[in-house]
Amino acid sequence: MYREKKRPFWQNALLSAAGIIVFFAIWELVVATGMVSPEKLVAPSKVIYAFFDKFHNVVPDGNTLDVHIITSLKIVLAGFLSACIIGVPLGLAMGFFKTCNRLLTPVFEIVRPIPPLAWIPIVIVMLGIGFQSKVFIIFIAAFVPCVINSYTGIQATPKVLLNVARTAGASHFEMFCKVGVPYALPMVFTGIRVSFGSAWATLVAAEMIASSEGLGYMIQQGRNASKPEIVILGMLVIGLIGAALTYLLGILERKATPWRKTHE
Repeated sequence: MYREKKRPFWQNALLSAAGIIVFFAIWELVVATGMVSPEKLVAPSKVIYAFFDKFHNVVPDGNTLDVHIITSLKIVLAGFLSACIIGVPLGLAMGFFKTCNRLLTPVFEIVRPIPPLAWIPIVIVMLGIGFQSKVFIIFIAAFVPCVINSYTGIQATPKVLLNVARTAGASHFEMFCKVGVPYALPMVFTGIRVSFGSAWATLVAAEMIASSEGLGYMIQQGRNASKPEIVILGMLVIGLIGAALTYLLGILERKATPWRKTHE
């Protein structure tokens, strides 16, 4: 079977950069030539100008870009980390221990189909409109993928590995810790990445709860003020931060699963 020769890191980085440059060049060309009206689609050059201008200009949302970024990161990371700390062990336990599965799965199956946005009214009643309510909405969005992937990963543990551990004298809990959890880790990290994407996707809705700062709030105010460059800027910043943190999660996964062979 033919295998493509692995490229050096710098070549991959150049290809990625070239793809981004070509994308923005086509975008700029489409607007500059009038194929799409500037009133409907803002040129990337205007978005780039808005990026640098927003670090000292508080119009139209009352804060600078760095304040919005820090606020959104606090909300997203608080909800996401809470979901991982609770959801991953819960999913692993439900997938390995029959008692936990029978006890918790019915409750989880009831909660799982409820969209994160449907929680907003009851969250406002219970937690008010402060930081905690926004974090809880993010938590709900990130919690479900963590549980499902952790559950699926440990359920897929080969029976032969468990039988070998049992023959060697391992207890049920030792099989969970030394066989089930390591085998499930790749799927666990997949769930963590999915949950992180869900957390960012829910950010705008979470910050609609009487916010005065944050990237979601900035996007809303940009829309209200008919400033599409602010809306697109908020979207791009969310995308860039999300991509950077997802890359860091990939590094963490490779460190946590050194036995896993990867083909890039």
